[in-house]
Amino acid sequence: MVAQRICDAMLPELSREFGASLTESAQTVSMFAVTYGLAQLIYGPLGDRLGKFKVITAATLACSVGSVLSAFAPNLTVLVLARVLVALGAAAIIPMSIAWVGDNVPYEKRQETLARLSLGSTMGIVGGQLFGGVFTDTMGWRWAFALMTAQFGVVAWLLFRDWRRQGFPAAAPVTQETPISFVRQAWQIACGPWSRLVLITAFIEGAAGFGMMAIWASHMHHELGLSLSASGGVAALFGLGGVGYIMRSKKLIARLGETGLSAWGATIMGAFALVLAWTPVWWLALPACLLAGFGFFMFHNTMQTNASQMAPTARGTAMSTFAACLFMGQSVGVITAASLTGILGSAWVITLGAVVMTGLGWMFSRGIAQRERLVGV
Repeated sequence: MVAQRICDAMLPELSREFGASLTESAQTVSMFAVTYGLAQLIYGPLGDRLGKFKVITAATLACSVGSVLSAFAPNLTVLVLARVLVALGAAAIIPMSIAWVGDNVPYEKRQETLARLSLGSTMGIVGGQLFGGVFTDTMGWRWAFALMTAQFGVVAWLLFRDWRRQGFPAAAPVTQETPISFVRQAWQIACGPWSRLVLITAFIEGAAGFGMMAIWASHMHHELGLSLSASGGVAALFGLGGVGYIMRSKKLIARLGETGLSAWGATIMGAFALVLAWTPVWWLALPACLLAGFGFFMFHNTMQTNASQMAPTARGTAMSTFAACLFMGQSVGVITAASLTGILGSAWVITLGAVVMTGLGWMFSRGIAQRERLVGV
């Protein structure tokens, strides 16, 4: 997740150094998201065939190699290609880790383990935006990728050492009951009325939520006069808001239910995104980013829960398809946001994302209320 968001605060500096437009620089984010989404279609079958731990180890090493290329990129084209290589590796890490936990952690400890994994990925959003801004303002943006190279390299070595300690276990044999075709499964899932609603919602969420968020740091830098370090740090509060929701999720789920979390979470996110878009003073951006993140993760966690139940007999395929829609939506959102910023201005682009997210939350809340009917169709 750090690798995914680390370019957000760099975009103005990348545009300046490489003489490119914001739209062109935003390809470091959008192409990462496209690759991440498409790669989901291969990792489920690959993990089953080769072994999930083996795939995670190799993918982490690939991220380290891609980060080296990013650090030494002589031009924007090479940097985008390096980011594609990082995305190819990063796409395996979270979904394969969740699957590995499901295979190896007893059920009574699984929810706690997955909660820690979710906390780590949410903190990655914080770290990516913060590190990207701080390094760009101080030592230079290339040093941010040098840090990523070292981190991925160390983790790959630790994974390999643990894999060797396990005796290099082979993948579980593929039985005749294993679904024959990933594409056929994904198509069957997409054809169901309820799962189709979930996947369309995920695509729009990726575009209006994660995608539009890529310009938040640039907006604060240009419109509020904050440095790139400060802009990245303030934008990182979005992830801390998500951590806050995770800590309060049990009580909120009991009080609001899925319909309330979807509707009011998206509303909170949209309302405070509007504050960020139009505030004339920088300090209001602090609570705006924090509370927008809190509301967004109320909605996003509800989306994840429903995605996990789209196809209980093919959960791996369902989650991969969900992730593919989410990150393809993000790539569309990043490209759209960067393009529209030059025409409308960043404040109006953030406003557009806020309105779409609010409407999406209420629409999906209504869908949840009709879920039993849609599942039965």
